[in-house]
Amino acid sequence: MLEHSTDNKSRFIPFRKHDVVEMCLQDDLLPGQEKQFRHLSYMLGCIFHFEFHKIIESLKDAYALIDPDADTRVYDNAKLQPDLNLIELLEELLEKANYKRVSEADLNQAMNKSSLFKIRLHVDFNDFSEALLFCRGETLRHEMVPRWFGLSSKEIEFINYDRVVVYIRFREDYERTKHQLPSCKPGSTLLKLFQNVPKADLEMLFPNTRVRMRTIDKLLIGIPAVVSGGIVLTTKLGASLVLLGSLFGFWLGLSSQPVELNKAALIVLLAGLVAVGGYLWKQFNNFKNRKLRFMQALTQNLYFKNLDNNAGVFYRLANDAEEEECKEAILAYYFLLISQRPLSRHELDGMIENWLTTKWNCAVNFEIDDALEKLITLDLVQESNGKLTAITIEEGINNLDRRWDDYFVPSEIK
Repeated sequence: MLEHSTDNKSRFIPFRKHDVVEMCLQDDLLPGQEKQFRHLSYMLGCIFHFEFHKIIESLKDAYALIDPDADTRVYDNAKLQPDLNLIELLEELLEKANYKRVSEADLNQAMNKSSLFKIRLHVDFNDFSEALLFCRGETLRHEMVPRWFGLSSKEIEFINYDRVVVYIRFREDYERTKHQLPSCKPGSTLLKLFQNVPKADLEMLFPNTRVRMRTIDKLLIGIPAVVSGGIVLTTKLGASLVLLGSLFGFWLGLSSQPVELNKAALIVLLAGLVAVGGYLWKQFNNFKNRKLRFMQALTQNLYFKNLDNNAGVFYRLANDAEEEECKEAILAYYFLLISQRPLSRHELDGMIENWLTTKWNCAVNFEIDDALEKLITLDLVQESNGKLTAITIEEGINNLDRRWDDYFVPSEIK
């Protein structure tokens, strides 16, 4: 499988936080300060980890009453219930993790585009009161797919999402009998995280997805059925059809010759009915087995794409967001630190993006404003007349140490 980035630059930095620190030090522009720079980066990670702990706690409180996997009792006290909006908190976390919402136009395009798995899928969106999808990492891939029963193959091009988050809330009046799934309940909420999802197959991520036969699949079943049906009619039902034709002709007055239903005639008629019943049952099983094979392919595919479910998604997203925030802050601080002069936001943004592209073959739409907002708040960067400068590593370590200590000072005595 071949892949390369699309023209839409992602904000996601596809390196680990630890690797970003070592990539910076590889430039050898901080001689003798490597240990201090690693320590400052470690302190930054601790600060962000503590900040995201508060976000996780808010999400857990907002999700507690609708968590389908909860194994704790509910303490229903309206006075203590926090006024938290789950969707707002989730979108804020996804934004920090550099996800973007899948637009309605992209979703409609996915629904109408042919599936890579050669199956036809249908989703009834009327089952949901809310259905939101978020993605991160968009790449253009090429893959060889078989055709003509494996006798040949062709290369197809498709857009692939590295990560997809699905948030679904069923309607309060949802008819549970429509799908025999324990998670599909009126008013229930599902949260899922998937990896490596082709854009054309987004519909397979919904819990109420139904497999439908394509035209080619119907022809593959229908044409042999018609041919074999003709053979059954001419070979095994000939005598039965003659007998039935004579009976109907006599009953309708088209023939004056009565038909005697003796034992031999009944055996002929019964044999014909058995042949028809066996033929119809065989065709039904052919249809059912083909559909089961499609369902098995879909299930196996989802098994390897599913990364997390429900509350577990919060923790993974929080870890991703924490990493992204920290990587952005480290890169912005490092490039201001090694700069021989104050830089504007535009200059700093260009330096970081160019460094990632030319040295590490990674085209990223760097979140410069977000990174600088964090650094200025942490007193690691100063801005004056539109120009930015970084304080020394030693000063930065001292500022972060004081900020960490202040976290545990009660607000009323600060």
